[in-house]
Amino acid sequence: MPTGIAGLDELTQGGLPAGRPTLVCGAAGSGKTMLAAEFLVRGASQFREPGVFMLFEETAAELTENMRSLGFDLAKLQRQKKIAIDFVRVERSEIEETGEYDLEGLFIRLGHAVDRIGAKRVVLDTIEALFAGVSNHAILRAELRRLFRWLKDRGLTAVITGERGESSFTRYGLEEYVADCVILLDQRIANQISTRRLRVVKYRGSAHGTNEYPFLIGTNGISVLPITSLALLHTASHERVPTGIPGLDQMLGGLGFYRGSSVLISGAPGTGKSSVAASFADAACARGERALLFSYEESRSQLLRNMQSIGLDLQHWIDKGLLHVEATRPTLHGLEQHLVHMYDLVRAFKPDVVAVDPISNLTAGGDDAGLQLTLMRLIDFLKTSNATAMFTTLTPDGGPQAVASSEVGVSSLMDSWLLLTNLAYNGERTRTLQVLKSRGMAHSNQVREFTFSDEGVGLVDVYLHGDQVLTGTARIAHEARFQAATDLRGRDHARRMRDLANRRKALDAQIASLLLEADERAGEVEFAIARETFEAEGIAARVRDIAQARAAPPPKVTKRSKSGGA
Repeated sequence: MPTGIAGLDELTQGGLPAGRPTLVCGAAGSGKTMLAAEFLVRGASQFREPGVFMLFEETAAELTENMRSLGFDLAKLQRQKKIAIDFVRVERSEIEETGEYDLEGLFIRLGHAVDRIGAKRVVLDTIEALFAGVSNHAILRAELRRLFRWLKDRGLTAVITGERGESSFTRYGLEEYVADCVILLDQRIANQISTRRLRVVKYRGSAHGTNEYPFLIGTNGISVLPITSLALLHTASHERVPTGIPGLDQMLGGLGFYRGSSVLISGAPGTGKSSVAASFADAACARGERALLFSYEESRSQLLRNMQSIGLDLQHWIDKGLLHVEATRPTLHGLEQHLVHMYDLVRAFKPDVVAVDPISNLTAGGDDAGLQLTLMRLIDFLKTSNATAMFTTLTPDGGPQAVASSEVGVSSLMDSWLLLTNLAYNGERTRTLQVLKSRGMAHSNQVREFTFSDEGVGLVDVYLHGDQVLTGTARIAHEARFQAATDLRGRDHARRMRDLANRRKALDAQIASLLLEADERAGEVEFAIARETFEAEGIAARVRDIAQARAAPPPKVTKRSKSGGA
């Protein structure tokens, strides 16, 4: 029969044995009455199964008031005839034994209440009070056997509570009669923090979880925490989520982490873990998604102020309802209480991105095994919700080897693991980032320097010098020397080019002068040739004239008349 109690039905694989009694035993304050009362309330409100609550220590008014703190209105359920509460007063000073003792009166009262509302469930809390009122325990034990047989014959699913004994589960050995199902509750104090545990000691005829499981009594009732996906059936998304740091996205193939994956950020103090987590949440809000940020070191106001120094205005997203910052001290609750609180906030806020900063503060008592189980439950829950989770953890400042050995219990649960370190070199400390693992995607194996500025977190490109990667001042100094050498080479190249240009100009001028001189010489030569030709032609003309003169006959002489002359 389902109880309706979160986690208990999963643990018992369906609920308590129907039509049979179940013994819930534990010390004072372990939560027996609360569990029994919630069993009745859930049955009446969720499964339409009325129930009878028979009290032997608290009055009906006291129980109603106590359950109101968990949000259960027993008075309303009584008016609706879904629950009947009957207080049986057992006071030794008011009892006088005469004749044979039996529980016939109790049978009549219980049977009347069951018939009046048609009850399917019954709670007897705490029936061991009868032992304090009756001296003849042998007769009482026989009557209790008859009572449990009566409950079985009527097909009633009963929960009987009992106080824890020193050498047995109950003070008076009720487990001898209630052999079908026994649930043991325990409350422990470790490091001044109270933790409640539940264990199913036996469950006849059904498989069940046999380990101890933490449980909590909160504002919504009891929550048992065995809630881990035993078969790992959550769906793996192929969608990628940017980190808010472009350089880191490039190291992860240019796309970021897988949606619904879990990411661990390890680093020593001052390496920038909180800033990386805040950048991740800020990027989610910028995409219109909802982000939930758990801070266990800084108050909300301090976190918002500090992130403003690197250009992240988280208050803007809070005002828009896209970001919720939950800042508490880790010592306020135990691991289980923190886990249930996270569950409640995730269910209420429905974030796409969850950041927890840092998880290492939750292990102040050194309970690494408890932290691993808590994170396993939280990671499974967030994966089922398809929320991408980022966890930061404080590690020794001793390099990747020290981190890998100290954080293996937590890092093995994560899909991606980033390591932030401080490198001390040349009188300064430089922050570096490297991806130690990232399942299902190609990722860079380089160590990258990252810096803070008014524009957020930025990664510096890898700067190689020979076989070394230079960071910080060494990188800046080498860049300055390289730039100076580059400038010097540039000036030398310019000087050479100017000299070459001047030489070219000089050569061009010299060529022009030679061409001019050649032109002048050509003019002179042409003039001389023309003159010599002219002179030659003149001489040739005179020669021809002389030759012609010599070859011509003598001129004729004419005689004058006597009358005319001498």
